[in-house]
Amino acid sequence: MASLGVEAEQEPLLGHSIPGSREWDIIETEEHYKSRWRSIRILYLTMFLSSVGFSIVLMSIWPYLQKIDQTADASFLGWVIASFSLGQMVASPIFGLWSNYRPRKEPLTVSIFISVAANCLYAYVQVPASHNKYYMLVARGLVGFGAGNVAVIRSYIAGATSLQERTSSMANTSACQALGFILGPEPIFLPLLRCLMQMDDSIYYFQFYVFQTCFALIGEKGVTWDTIKLQINMYTAPVLLGAFLGILNIILILTVLREHRVDDSGRQCKNINFEEASTDEVQVPQGNIDQVAVVATNVLFFVILFIFALFETIVTPLTMDMYAWTREQAVLYDGIILAALGVEAVIIFMGIKLLSKKVGERAILLGGLIVIWVGFFILLPWGHQFPKIQWEDLHNNSIPNTTFGEIIITLWKIPREDHNEGPTGCPVEQAWCLYTPMIHLAQFLTSAVLIGIGYPSCNVMSYTLYSKILGPKPQGMYMGWLTASGSAARILGPVFISQVYAAWGPRWAFSLVCGIVVLTITLLGVVYRRLIAFSVRHGRIQE
Repeated sequence: MASLGVEAEQEPLLGHSIPGSREWDIIETEEHYKSRWRSIRILYLTMFLSSVGFSIVLMSIWPYLQKIDQTADASFLGWVIASFSLGQMVASPIFGLWSNYRPRKEPLTVSIFISVAANCLYAYVQVPASHNKYYMLVARGLVGFGAGNVAVIRSYIAGATSLQERTSSMANTSACQALGFILGPEPIFLPLLRCLMQMDDSIYYFQFYVFQTCFALIGEKGVTWDTIKLQINMYTAPVLLGAFLGILNIILILTVLREHRVDDSGRQCKNINFEEASTDEVQVPQGNIDQVAVVATNVLFFVILFIFALFETIVTPLTMDMYAWTREQAVLYDGIILAALGVEAVIIFMGIKLLSKKVGERAILLGGLIVIWVGFFILLPWGHQFPKIQWEDLHNNSIPNTTFGEIIITLWKIPREDHNEGPTGCPVEQAWCLYTPMIHLAQFLTSAVLIGIGYPSCNVMSYTLYSKILGPKPQGMYMGWLTASGSAARILGPVFISQVYAAWGPRWAFSLVCGIVVLTITLLGVVYRRLIAFSVRHGRIQE
């Protein structure tokens, strides 16, 4: 037996953990230590692939939907996109509860298999003679259902790490999720390539899709495997790749993943999922979970994801209205901004692991919310300069009276329409354009940077605290509810901001967001002392 551990603050992001001394006396064999961290890293990969599964086809859904079913409209596109979050919201508690009573391999393998099958269904949605759009709806919903394994991943990592290791591991998990969202979507810099090379529209239209899907030799027609009626083209190749990676993921889970649970001090705990008995295992500590802290953390997590979802939604219509950007400019510039925020988030995840050791998770969560409030407060319109008014018919697909699906359609109309610029500016149909001051570009960029700092900080700290509050008991069901609350936030956030922005403009929209953040900070202040680890609350470990 050897005394081994992890200095969490020295652990490189997504890198190897170095055995060494720890402030607690933890007895763990070297074989058990390596097996535990191999299993955790397999779940890092699973989290990454889950994020890629959501984003890899997001920008190609609309043209594919138009191709397979001419009856599909913008409203239906909105349902197709939302079906992922709906499926995840339903599945998360189910898989979480399952993982509480059975080996985690079971829900993980089943959920990934569902995602693989759903991706295969997505590749075949053009085959039926009718109702193709509904097959696509089911396929994306099932992909989301399979992504409900996020709850199992978080509960496993929470149960397989000590308090000292927890924040670092959760930050790595979030970094994998962020990398999936960054690398999953197709590149955003292709409109810039078009501008630089002055391509003909029809040529660019072809190259735009090909480069986006990273399958330059396939094209829209692609190739057909007649025996199994499988058409491999730029729409289906990404999901087929996703299905292949899912199968590899299942193999890794079945062959590498082992069940591990440790208590808050890092000692092995007995549980029904553990495959090997050991004399060094200890019983799971007894005690009640603070349900007030659990509910409060779920509310905090919901608000955090709600706020960022609405910010992502409003970026394009806001910049088109305020700065009279064309559709092409908005997609290019806003895409660069959002990609930069993704890179910023990964950097924040790396820094959080160090900062949390100095100031604690609760302080970072509070600080992150304050930074988010400052970011939205800066977005409030000030001064006497007003945006350019678009007096002609509305052609720039700004937000008024549009669905979320219509916003996505905007992104796909760019390369197909004539390069001549249509009318730009704040459409007169939005009455607030006539009396609301513009938001200066410096305001917007400063706000984006601040929100990009606050959101990842709050995201990681909220479910890190949540896992510590729950303690060493099985967390699957609780993590399922947390994931479901996040999925609900991603559905409701865009709906909220689109309606408020269209009717009342940015002043009211961002004032309400500031008010929501103030209420959230107040809630955090009320429950601040209760957001402590299970073992600290029961006096087994000093904070």
